[in-house]
This record gives sequence, structure tokens and C-alpha cells, in this order.
Amino acid sequence: LWDRSLVAREGITCITCPRLGAEFGKVNGERHITPGPVEAPVYNAARSSSFQDVIGNPTEYGLASAENPDGKRIHGGVIKFDQIGKSEFCVSCHQVAVNLGIKLEVVWDQYRASPAAEHGITCQDCHMGKVPGRAEGYESGHIAIIGGKPVGDGSARHSNHAFYGPGYPIAHPGLFPFNPRSLEWGIQDWLKFDYRAGWGTPAWEAKQAAAPKADLPAPWDSREERERARTIVEQNTQALDYKRELRKQVMENGSAIDGPFFDSKPQLGKALKLRYTLRNTDEGHNLPSGSLGAQPEIWFNVALIDPDGKNVWESGYVDSKGDMADLHSDDVHAGKIAHDDQLVNLQAKFLTTNVKGTDREMYLPVNFDADQLPLLRPAGVPATVLNHPPFVRMENRSLPPLGQRVASYTIPASALTKPGTYKLQSRMRSRAEPIYFMNFVGATLDMQQAINEWMLDIHPNAVAFEVN
Repeated sequence: LWDRSLVAREGITCITCPRLGAEFGKVNGERHITPGPVEAPVYNAARSSSFQDVIGNPTEYGLASAENPDGKRIHGGVIKFDQIGKSEFCVSCHQVAVNLGIKLEVVWDQYRASPAAEHGITCQDCHMGKVPGRAEGYESGHIAIIGGKPVGDGSARHSNHAFYGPGYPIAHPGLFPFNPRSLEWGIQDWLKFDYRAGWGTPAWEAKQAAAPKADLPAPWDSREERERARTIVEQNTQALDYKRELRKQVMENGSAIDGPFFDSKPQLGKALKLRYTLRNTDEGHNLPSGSLGAQPEIWFNVALIDPDGKNVWESGYVDSKGDMADLHSDDVHAGKIAHDDQLVNLQAKFLTTNVKGTDREMYLPVNFDADQLPLLRPAGVPATVLNHPPFVRMENRSLPPLGQRVASYTIPASALTKPGTYKLQSRMRSRAEPIYFMNFVGATLDMQQAINEWMLDIHPNAVAFEVN
């Protein structure tokens, strides 16, 4: 990462899209940003423009010029690029396939077969409009404010460039979101800055001053440096908090949970059957959408609380590392917790048979045959090219646009042993990656903590009922 260009390290910023002037289509994430200084032209839909009015009055707007070299520098022109306002513009980054048809990013496939595409709703309508995840129009206002002066008549369409979506960062908050002030220190310096311990905060620094001097790595052995870095971390954290709220809105606006519906009467000492209906209210793509190979997780969590406030039954619980109690849980394999037999999980999985045997569920398939006599079996095409061995496929469990799934549960009689008021609590949970996968790819502890800290509870709900 530290050897890459700044524009690559920044993520998707105002440089990324307005400097794309060619239609790339499905090229698996390959895009070429047109290089140039700030004054170079930009590409956009050019629905309306007051650009010529602004550059024709550089003094009024305080623009940089030969007479005013310290003025505001702006791009030097607008080039109309029709595709930037169409769904096709999003394809090259959001449709990624490897050989033999395994697709690791599938949003475009889902979208082009969706009701949204049929009705002419674009990706931009839902992901850049005024309501996260819904095609309910755009905010309007001045096209720009330059030098404190509003430009235009106030009716220009405002596309929200926060790009509402389910994704989130797990990078060190000194590195992302991009903050120009952070460039004073190198990436490897930032990775040594322990923001979780409170470095640079008044409380931590007061304790540090009163205690024997800790052995801190350079440049963080200086209080002044720590405090300046903490300011940047706090600025970035505020931006991340804003993104977290938008993520919650887009997830809740694109889904719904109906229930619970009781299929048997709650009675003391008898099993209770109930169900929920999980619905994808999004017209544009599946729930979850996006990546298959990276395995984004959405699962349903239901718990029964008895009259004494004790959790007496649960499905969708997690183990000590935060993983679901399914086939990939280390705690399940170690016998520390029971396998969750009633788990409702919308996560895509790899299924592989390798050379013989029945299907096996694998979180990252590798090219071997689990036999008493292990034998590596080379494929006709190298697994390094395919990104998977032969005889593997994806099992997609996500909900299609406007689709639904019934989550049925049987609560055992042993959980209903006390008369009184019981509470049934439910929530849908969303996380970008499972912890077992993070471990497999060698993610740092800080990255794993960030994955769990951004885990989202969608539509939390509780109902009470009597058992006599």
C-alpha cells in the first residue's frame, strides 16, 4: 500500500470518476484515470453548467490568475461524458469474474435482471439520491459555492457523493478517510500509532506524564506528534460516524422483517413453533449484494428471554471470535458451543467436490483431495489463474430483488418452564467478512476488531407474550 500512488490510496474520491473519460464496460475493475493537474478539465453529465460564468469573472469569485496567483484553483473545463450518469458506468468496478464462470462481484448481473432496470431506475438514483437506497429523487441547490458566493439559481440537481452502500473501511483511521494532513507521516508510521489506547488524548497524555516514560516508537515518542496525529484520527472518525449512519439507513431502507407469527400456542412445557418473513424491499439487487467470493454476511438472530430475564434459547448467536456457530466456527469444532441447527444465513458459500465425494462447504476452496492418501491433483488450468480448484461452485443464498424467505424456528419445551411474560427479541445482522476468513488471510487484530465494530443490527425488535 505504501508504494502505491496517492490517488490509489485515497479510495473513491472526487478524482476517481470525473477523470474517467472512456467507457470501459465489464473489465473487472480496470479503470484508467486521466492524469493532470487540478486545472485540467473534468468529465461529467453536463446537465447544466455555470462554469463559463465563473471563469469569466475570476476576480468576483477569487480564482487564481496571473494577477492573483494565490486565488482558488479550479478545473479548467467541463467535458460531457454521457455514461457517467448511467448504470453502465458502475459496471467495471461492480462486476468481476474469473475464469470458468465463477463471479466474485455480481451486482451488475443482479441489476440488469431486476425490476429497477426494467423501470429505468439507475444505480445513481438509489446510491446518490436524497434517500439512501431509494429512488426518491435528488436534493437541489446552488451548483457550487466559490469564494463564499453561490453559483447558479439554486435549482441544480445535487447527487450525494457519499455513495450510500453496505461497505465500510477496516483501515487505520489515520490512513482512511484520506486526509491531506496525514501525509506528514508515512503509512508504516501510522500503523504504529495506537489510537485504540488513546494516544494523544488529554487523559492518556496526563497519565503518561505522571508515569515513567513508556518506550514508544518514533515518531510517536513525542507528545506533540501524538496530539497532532490524534486530531487527524478524530476528524476521520467523525467522517466514519457519518458513513456508519448512512450505511444503517441504506440497509434498513432496503429490507424488512415481518413477524413473529406463532404457528402453535405458547404453553408451559411445550415446544413453540414460530416464523418470521425476511424481505428484500430493494428493486435493484439481491440482499446481500456485491461480492460472492468475499462472503458478505447477513444473518437472522432471534433470542427468547424468560420471565427472570435469562436467555433460554437463541439462534443466530456467535462464538467467542464473533463467527456464527456454523461449520466454520472454531468453537463449534472444539465442542465449546453447539452447532446452530436453525441458523438462517443469507451468506454465499463455496461448495466443492474436488475429485470424489459429496459436496463440502468451504470458505476458501483449495486444490486438494481430502483422502487417506493425500494427492495434489493439478487442474488443466492452474488454480492460481482460476482462483479456485475444479469441481467448485457458488451457492448463493441471498434474497433476489423484492424476494423473501421464511425463517422458521422451533423453540424446545425445555425453554418454556416458567409461567409469566417472555420476550422474543430479533434482529438482522450485517458484516462485511467472517472472522474465520479474516484469520485465514492474515488480517491484523485491529482489522478484525474493525470488522466487528462495524457489524450492524438491522430492524431490532422485541415482542412480549404470556406463557401459562
